[in-house]
Amino acid sequence: MLYLLLRSLTGWLDQIGLYSVFGLLDQVEFRALAAALLSFALVLGFGRPVIRWLRAKKIGDTGLSDAADLAAHAASKANTPTMGGVLLIGAIAVSCLLLADISKFYVQAGLIIMLVHAGIGAMDDYLKLTAKHRPENSRQGLYAWEKLVFQLGLAGVIVFFCSRQDSGPLTTVLNLPFQRSYVPGAEEGQVEPGLTILPVAAYVLIGMLLITWTSNASNLTDGMDGLAAGVCGLIGVGLFVLALIAGSMFAYKLLVPRITGAEELAVMAASMSGACLGFLWWNCNPASVFMGDTGSLALGALIAYIAVVIRQEFVVLLMAVVFIIEAGSVMLQVGYFKLTKGPSGQGKRIFRRAPFHHHLHLCLWTETQVVARFWIITMLCVILGLASVKIR
Repeated sequence: MLYLLLRSLTGWLDQIGLYSVFGLLDQVEFRALAAALLSFALVLGFGRPVIRWLRAKKIGDTGLSDAADLAAHAASKANTPTMGGVLLIGAIAVSCLLLADISKFYVQAGLIIMLVHAGIGAMDDYLKLTAKHRPENSRQGLYAWEKLVFQLGLAGVIVFFCSRQDSGPLTTVLNLPFQRSYVPGAEEGQVEPGLTILPVAAYVLIGMLLITWTSNASNLTDGMDGLAAGVCGLIGVGLFVLALIAGSMFAYKLLVPRITGAEELAVMAASMSGACLGFLWWNCNPASVFMGDTGSLALGALIAYIAVVIRQEFVVLLMAVVFIIEAGSVMLQVGYFKLTKGPSGQGKRIFRRAPFHHHLHLCLWTETQVVARFWIITMLCVILGLASVKIR
């Protein structure tokens, strides 16, 4: 809103000599950094009253666990407020509305993806929190198929409309690792021959699967104080850099796809990092609040959405290697258990407990060690991902 206001008042501000004062809002880099600071300040400033409100509404973790060997760990977190994702997502939304160019489709679609996934997560959280008031004291939230229908459907619609944007010849390119998108040394923007331009159907399928998978992988990662917030915040820094490159002339120099309008997604990525950093103030061990599915589903979906738009899915998957470890451990555990299930109905397990952070905890890593080491791994992977952009 502030950016659009500046554009409408540019002539008048120039006439009275004040454009130089407000002209910084014309620079997407400045607006992105300002969005990071604003979202951080919002989470920090509103954290205490929001936590107090969640406690008053008795929106807290039950301290129960389906796994007996994790019962003590879960019980130690009983009555800690959850659904703190409303704080995170609210801060990102406000920062983007104020500092991003909300007339751009990519910004509008990003906000829709994030807010709808936050709504799905909020419904899931609500059903889990009210389960004790329903028959059989079930902790079941939304069924998996219900979440997948909403997630896949929304992602498919959004990615389809992204494919219809006039954002350059490489809008739907299959951007493989270390592949050149443009001919080096030739006329600027000359597309490298032999690139695979995906049909719309393939682009939509890849996009909807990636957004849905990353959203749920982020949700699985959110199992320890500060784990998901720290990982998402670090990935957001990498996305901030990648979005700036994709939307600028540097894309031609680095030989990666240039996507017109993608630079505004740098504002969203930066605001996500700022909000996650602010949330860590309240979510670090011992946590005063959990983000819940409200936050984790939305953050994962936003990460994947930005990756799909800027055509850097492989780089972002490298940055999100912790998500791959966490989701992969669950898939392997469930698959191996079913494969080895005997007549008694009992199967074998690869890990002591999945997701993998629980396995490490049961192997006598402290919660703080698991979280800090996963942050370190993510930071290294973000650096490697950014470095790989230069290797063409």
